[in-house]
Amino acid sequence: MRRPLPTTLDPSGSAAREIADLWWLLVGLGAVAFIVVAVGLGVGLLRRPADDTVPRRRAAGRWLIGGGVVLPTVLIVVVLIATVASMRAVSGSPSDDAVTIEVTGHQWWWEVRYPDDGVVTANEVHIPAGRDVVLELRSADVIHSFWVPALAGKMDLLPERTNTLVIDADRPGRYDGVCAEFCGVQHVNMQLVVVAHDEAEFAGWLDAQRQPAAEPTEELETRGEQAFVDRGCASCHRIGGTDAAGDDGPDLTHVASRSALAAGALDNTLPDLREWILDPHAIKDGVLMPAVELEPDELDALVAYVGSLR
Repeated sequence: MRRPLPTTLDPSGSAAREIADLWWLLVGLGAVAFIVVAVGLGVGLLRRPADDTVPRRRAAGRWLIGGGVVLPTVLIVVVLIATVASMRAVSGSPSDDAVTIEVTGHQWWWEVRYPDDGVVTANEVHIPAGRDVVLELRSADVIHSFWVPALAGKMDLLPERTNTLVIDADRPGRYDGVCAEFCGVQHVNMQLVVVAHDEAEFAGWLDAQRQPAAEPTEELETRGEQAFVDRGCASCHRIGGTDAAGDDGPDLTHVASRSALAAGALDNTLPDLREWILDPHAIKDGVLMPAVELEPDELDALVAYVGSLR
């Protein structure tokens, strides 16, 4: 699955802008230091031995003091002040109307909960544009790191501890992110996406996510629902409105409405869903989901059922 590479140079949130501004300042100061050093080196290389007079030595001394002591001191002080100011801005308190979302990192997927709304999803964080969002981050196993470069900086997810990250999006849109801490062999396949909506769309999305899974409307989907239980899928996955209540894997109540499968490893299409169910280890070696031997008609039914869960 080809996805756009996340970048810090197109900020769409207040924290990301602070980080980008600090980065550009560092680039500018680095360029100034490089030019001064390059000029000094050029002057030294072009100077002839016969020019080694007292005035020349004094000029060289001034270059040494200015370029070797004064300039680095000024640059370090400016960087320190700018860095402290950016850290204060990034770590500010959220607004009173902030949305709270709980994000738990697993090997190798993201569990996303909206505690005030009773909504659970996976690998996608939906937020209202123009409002602060408080992310309560924790890990279920090893250290992970939540990073959506266009919206904010990195924040680690740790076992048995909750870290808090405040993000916001200026405008509706899709913002890609990754796990930024090596967490195992499938670290690269632990992607996420933040989707920012306007207020009305966000309220509509929450309302849709609160609904139980749709009842099967076709005989093939009905057989797929039964296969989901008979083949043990229900022991690991939850589907709202059914007897499937597992909590080891992602919630699948509305899985067909998501943009990707397996935390970004596959597109959310029926052929890719079939491939994932048939042999998940061929896609993400080491995942906890086992490869289950299915008869062709069972596989067809299971794909039809899971693919209908919008």
